[in-house]
Amino acid sequence: MTSDIQKLPTGFGRLWTAQTVSSLGDGVMHAALPLLALTLTRDPMALAVVTAAGTLPWLLFGVLGGALVDRWDRRRTMWIADAARAVLLAIPVAAAALDVLSIPLLAAVAFLLGLGGLFFDTAATAYLPDLLGRDPALLERANSRLRGAQTAMSGFAGPPAGSALLALGRAVPLLADAVSFALSALLVRSLPAVPRPVPQARESLLRQARAGASYVFRDRLLLGLALRPAVGNIAFLAVETVLALFAHDRLGIDTFGFGLLLTAEAAGGLLGAGIASFLGRRLGTGTALTSTAVVEGLAILGLAAAPNPYVAGLALAVCGAGMGATMVLAPSLRQSIVPAHLMGRVVSTSRMLSMCAAPFGAFLGGWLATTYDVRTPLYAAAVLLLAMTAVTASMTSNRRVEAALRAAAPADGPDHTESKDPARESAPGLL
Repeated sequence: MTSDIQKLPTGFGRLWTAQTVSSLGDGVMHAALPLLALTLTRDPMALAVVTAAGTLPWLLFGVLGGALVDRWDRRRTMWIADAARAVLLAIPVAAAALDVLSIPLLAAVAFLLGLGGLFFDTAATAYLPDLLGRDPALLERANSRLRGAQTAMSGFAGPPAGSALLALGRAVPLLADAVSFALSALLVRSLPAVPRPVPQARESLLRQARAGASYVFRDRLLLGLALRPAVGNIAFLAVETVLALFAHDRLGIDTFGFGLLLTAEAAGGLLGAGIASFLGRRLGTGTALTSTAVVEGLAILGLAAAPNPYVAGLALAVCGAGMGATMVLAPSLRQSIVPAHLMGRVVSTSRMLSMCAAPFGAFLGGWLATTYDVRTPLYAAAVLLLAMTAVTASMTSNRRVEAALRAAAPADGPDHTESKDPARESAPGLL
């Protein structure tokens, strides 16, 4: 592992540290936020509002946000977004201390945190290939380390810490997340500058946004890579919306046990991120992505039928392994085949499709749990995941992946000039 890390630029270490610190805070909130909401209401639909609010910025501003990131300095965008999120969290901290915390306030904070996340995540994804010279092997190793750290912190260490901190007071986990954002902002600000893509100064923001969306929808491989997490988010948000209630009412898990349940998923995610490169080499990236999707669907089916916390923990661990591998392979592939000057828009369009689907999953989970049973959203999620796999398998096949990589190789040079119209550029594998 040491030799691989030495091949990565020095700046990557600071980016890795920043995202590791921020992910720890995210993990704290991942466990604390639904538990905070549970202290205020037992209504599944109210819980769904809080869950869905964090994803709405992608629905409202996703494509335009990507166009702005392609205009702005990506490093500056990242540290300002994290600094703003640190300041924002002072509001619920004060509300919790004054005992005026409410579901509407939690939903508003989740929305604004999601807006900051939109700009940070898009800029970070676009910044990484510039930092690494768009080298596919380096991108895969870097994403494996980033995903591994994110999984370890946001899922493995953060949730138990969030549950424990919540026991000390409702403001404590919120304050911990604010500190993590502040530290991340300081680290990101120290990152090295990278060459910026040549701006398309004569084009309107709306036209640039449409160009990025068109690039995704006209390319069968990129569309398949975007559709999989879109459908997946419907399924996973349906599960996440009712998971705390399911764990408490059906499995008899207490607050601390819920954090451990999320840790099981993170442990699987850490394993998946670690073996992603091996799976890609052994099976081919396309086949590996199809295989991990099948694993996720079967694991959620096992969770739905789980008779006790141990089986539920195992199912979540297996699901986490599939997700961990997917979240290394898919972004690395996208970063390798998309031109630098379109990266922000392509990333934001793909994420918008994914995140726009999430509110539907949250409300679907709440509605199914209210109308039928708390296990029903889990069964529905498993069916959605397996159906999605059948539909997108041919779109992300090994043949398409190899053709896209070959087509992208000659375009990796720094010759993206203003004379190029991104709306008219051909994408690899056009329909």
